[in-house]
Amino acid sequence: MKFTRLFRYSAMAAIGLIGLGAALAPARAEEPDKAQIEAIRKALAKYEDPYVAVRDLYLSTVACVHYNGDKVEGRMYYPKGAMGIHFVNVPSIGQPLDPMKPNVLIYQPVDGKLKLTSVEWLVPLTPDTKERPKILGQPFQGPMEGHEPLIPKSFVHYDLHAWLFKDNPNGMFIATSPDVSCKGYDFDLLEDPTKMMPGP
Repeated sequence: MKFTRLFRYSAMAAIGLIGLGAALAPARAEEPDKAQIEAIRKALAKYEDPYVAVRDLYLSTVACVHYNGDKVEGRMYYPKGAMGIHFVNVPSIGQPLDPMKPNVLIYQPVDGKLKLTSVEWLVPLTPDTKERPKILGQPFQGPMEGHEPLIPKSFVHYDLHAWLFKDNPNGMFIATSPDVSCKGYDFDLLEDPTKMMPGP
């Protein structure tokens, strides 16, 4: 009887500790709504033509960004691979988040042409920022410094990538893909991992 009672109390304590651990653990990303993802993909399909993107004020940063996969303390970790060429809609930055209107379109150079692969949302870190932004159920990465030399270090921000037009073996919301290459592109940029900054 004593053994049974001891076992019961031990089990209850273990369950309580598991519950406490779950409460203290950081919130996980939610499973993205497939219908919403498809709606966004459909709305942005027109930007598979980069000239249409330019007409809508998505302007090229020229460089094809990639990373060597280094892990550096205090800096963002990007798995080895590339992001691609960023087309940024500057007027949209700092505006309320809109899943249908990402701040950045990202293209891969393929045989002298540009192929739309992914998109990115950016949220500047300001004194009014109270919590980590989230879109499509996904928490943003950051806050981090701006990506020099393309973006000044002083632009401290959160960001989230979504590979809507090309499968990424690392995952839809991982910033870099091993299946994207900047090799042979005239404006190849091997970028250093971005410094993490304090935030809420």
